[in-house]
Amino acid sequence: MSTSRVSVTLDEDQLAAIRSLVESGAAPSVSGFLREAAATALDDAAGWRALLDDALGATGGALTDAERAWADTILSTP
Repeated sequence: MSTSRVSVTLDEDQLAAIRSLVESGAAPSVSGFLREAAATALDDAAGWRALLDDALGATGGALTDAERAWADTILSTP
């Protein structure tokens, strides 16, 4: 697997917590922790996408423009 270097901005508290995990041996390194966190987030997003696709398939397919507009209205914050 090839890797690329990127710059990531974290809250100081987050970075301190990650470094603490590294120092305790609970995480391999800051980069290793962030790689694992990204993999977990990507897996979660794929799982939610599959769940949504299944639900939409069971209830008639993708949202229409009118349904999406209604959902946007209901879910938007005032």
